[in-house]
Amino acid sequence: MAWRREEAYRRMARKMGYRARSAFKLKQLSSRYSLLRRGEVVVDLGAAPGGWMQVAREEVGGEGFVLGVDLQPIPPFRESNVRTLLGDLLDPSTAELILSHLPRKADVLLSDASPRISGVREVDQARSLELAEAALRLAEKVLREGGKALIKVFQGEGLEDFLRDFRKRFEFTKVSKPPASRKGSAEVYVVGKGYRRLTP
Repeated sequence: MAWRREEAYRRMARKMGYRARSAFKLKQLSSRYSLLRRGEVVVDLGAAPGGWMQVAREEVGGEGFVLGVDLQPIPPFRESNVRTLLGDLLDPSTAELILSHLPRKADVLLSDASPRISGVREVDQARSLELAEAALRLAEKVLREGGKALIKVFQGEGLEDFLRDFRKRFEFTKVSKPPASRKGSAEVYVVGKGYRRLTP
């Protein structure tokens, strides 16, 4: 049953012109939590091959701006307000690089970044947590006050600590798993709205 559902999403992605089936995860989460709106500036971390960027561009329209960041090259987009950038989430200098490519601070930060899967659950979960923590640190640098975030992380040790840090920075926090996620996947998505910068 789960395999048939995954295949259905893949077929829909091809039919609708999305670069990845994961586009439906963002569509479902954005619809449920009102994450993306016209005219917004969006940063998408771990963006390759660009499925989430396509959804973000649909939602923000021609007045908005979408920047995709990944270690791997992202195939270019025709739209002038969609840009791509080679960057490492774990590199502290990436925040300034991102800011230099934005028209202003981001309204929304997205991260669907995944580690290279080893098949060892504890190792994969620890690497996923490291990427989620890096995405949250980047949010502190590139997200405007009142902004929104959506960050993927694998369930397991350290998740509660991550959620505690996340909740300190957002007025609203929710952990969600969209229908398009694989049934047995350990991934969850942490939604944040109303970003507030922590005082030193």
